[in-house]
Order: sequence, then C-alpha cells, then structure tokens
Amino acid sequence: MISYRFLLTGFLFWVSLSAARGVALNHGFDPVRLGRLDAVIQDNINQQQLAGAVMFIARDGQTVHLKAYGQQDIEQGKVMPTDAIFRIASMSKAITTVAALMLYEEGYFMLNDPVAKYLPAFAHSMVAVPPPAGSPPEFKYVTVPALRPITIRDLMRHTAGLTYGDGLAVDDYKKANVYGWNFTAHDEPIGDAINRLAKLPLHGQPGEQWQYGFGTDVLGYLVEVVSGLPLDRFIAERITGPLQMKDTGFYLPLEKANRLANVYSIINGRLVLKETVAKSNYVQGPRKCFSGGAGLLSTITDYGRFLQMLLNEGELDGVRLLSPKTVQLMHANHTGAKYARDNNAFGLGFWVNDDPGFSGELISAGAYGWGSAYYPQYLVDPQEKIVAIFMTQLLPGGNTGLNQKFKILMYQALIK
Repeated sequence: MISYRFLLTGFLFWVSLSAARGVALNHGFDPVRLGRLDAVIQDNINQQQLAGAVMFIARDGQTVHLKAYGQQDIEQGKVMPTDAIFRIASMSKAITTVAALMLYEEGYFMLNDPVAKYLPAFAHSMVAVPPPAGSPPEFKYVTVPALRPITIRDLMRHTAGLTYGDGLAVDDYKKANVYGWNFTAHDEPIGDAINRLAKLPLHGQPGEQWQYGFGTDVLGYLVEVVSGLPLDRFIAERITGPLQMKDTGFYLPLEKANRLANVYSIINGRLVLKETVAKSNYVQGPRKCFSGGAGLLSTITDYGRFLQMLLNEGELDGVRLLSPKTVQLMHANHTGAKYARDNNAFGLGFWVNDDPGFSGELISAGAYGWGSAYYPQYLVDPQEKIVAIFMTQLLPGGNTGLNQKFKILMYQALIK
C-alpha cells in the first residue's frame, strides 16, 4: 500500500521540478536542453573524471539553474551540497582587482602610475635575458634594466613581466620562496613575500607581452599599503560584507571546515585524493599571508553575487561598489594582440571576448570570465544578462575539457 507521506513527497518533488522548469523557460532556457549540461557533468563523475561539482546559472538577476552533483568527499561518502566551500585560487583576482579599482575611484592613484610610487622596492626593476653566446654553463641569465616602470594597470592585465617564477631566473625565485601561486603555507605577511619578489629579475619587459603570474598578488599588497588595511579586512569590510558574501574569505573558520570540498587529481586516468580538510593550509595553515591572486575561498552563490554586481555595472541590492564606467573599463580590451588564448583579449582581472570568431566556440561578444587552478570557471555575458559558474576541486584538471564545455552546454540551451 502506498503511504500518504510517499505520495506527498513525490508531489512536492514534481511541483519543485515543474517550478524550476518554469523559471528556466521564463528566462529563455529550454529545460530539456539544460538537461544535457546535467548529463555531461554526471557522466564525468560516472567516468571517475570528477568527484563532484556545483553548477549555477542566472539570467536577469534570477537563478535559472543551481544544482550539485556527485560527492564533496568520496572517502566519507559525503554528498556535494550546493553550499559547499571551494578554494577559488585565481578567481580571487577579479575580487582583488575590484578592491584596487575602488581605491582608484577614490583618487588614491592613476592606473598608469608606476607601482614603485607606492611600493618603492620596485623602483629599479631588472629583466632576465639569455647570457651572451659563449658564457659558462652556470650563467643561466644576465640582467638588463627594465625599459619602463611597471604600472598598476600592468599588474591588472598581466603585462608586468611577472610570471609565477618560471623563466630564466627560476632557481632564484625558488630560493627566495616566491615560486608558484599558493601562498597559504607562508608564515609571513604578503608584503614580505612581495618585497622579496621585487628584488628578483622580471621575466619580460613591462608592457611588452602578456605573462600570467604574481601581478595580482602585488596588486593586493598595494591595496594594503594604500588603504592602510590588511587585504582580508579591506575585502571583508568593503566587498564581501556589503555584498552579503558570508562564506567568502581568506582561510576558513573552523566551524565551516566540514563544508570544504576535498581536492582530487586525475592520475593514470582515475581520481586520486589530493587534499582533505585535515591537511589543507586553508584550514590548518598559519593564516598570515593574504594572496590577492589566489588565496580566497567561496561558495558558488557567493561568487554569483559578486559577478552579478559586475553584470549590474557595479551595484547589487542597493550596494554600489564601482561606477558603471569603471566596470566597463574592466572588460575593455587592454592587451590588444598581446593576449591570444581561448579568447582574444584581456581586461582588468579576466579575459574578454570582443570577437567570437576568434575562439570559434559559442560565446557572445563582450563576454568575460576566468577560472581557477582547481578547475572552476566563470562567465559573465552582458549581452544576454547571464552569469554562469562551474565549481569543483580538481588539481591538476582532467582532459575532458568540462570546465570549458559547460559554457557551450549552457549556451545551446538558450533559446531566446
């Protein structure tokens, strides 16, 4: 005999599913086609290419799709919740860039000011170049003076000559303990690391090429120096607090540790556990080094609020962080032909696509976004009024291309 409770549960599920489909249709998405997105994510989990994930799509400021898949912790059999906390790594860059642009709007500096005006350690930058022919093999490089100073805009668009330490002077970067993007284990303030970085040779002439690296970490330290606040306080008081991003910050309060997703790797084609909460520097680390380039944690809905603020040209729920003109400047092309990866331009904090034919994939002109070493990606589409985010924890990422495919699967479901 079928129980009343069973019937009621089924009815409520049907009502909920129908409501979700109605929201999707009302905002121009075919719910059946959105099911293709769910199916591909689930197939990656079934094929052991992913432990779990969360997907978020909003249009016109309304949530169209919010769904969790797979597991947060395979070993403990813990299902992935929609409010899981993720290490967002380089998705921190957009938040730090907004922090700096808020100070820019308040008249503290110009974007083309030399960084050394505020961080004197960068006053006499040198650039590593190959040694002359016939040099002894122990000579890995020689240095030449930078042809011009690094500017604040160089930090935002990654044309400062800064990599993450890779290049001719890599051994010196490693000796100075400023190699790689993860600062969570550093038992020092970020300023100490940045001042050591400033003494090392650049790996390119400022302004001459796009090189991804420490620029936003330098920018975060500049925010500290100019504002007089540690970066964690500035972001909490000026950005995440006002935007009600209650689960976004540097390092993780112990009471929230059970919501931090495990990190997995793909080794020999299969998932392998890489980092648990118990071994994470985001929880167990010194909690001193606030990396503006890669140090934040967040949830998908928190980050969605931040992106919605950008889509709204600087405002959300009555809170204005930036002017429309400043946000427009962020997603202008600041690199020209110097940047030519998945999209054709880089703005201030993220890639920009002003030529969909360049990428050759589904995208709108004017869309912008970026991702994370842990495999998440985000997209903001001002033309279609869409925010889309895919969150997971996979390092290094697999070879299925899911962090790019989700964009195509989202767009193919958009029917009006």
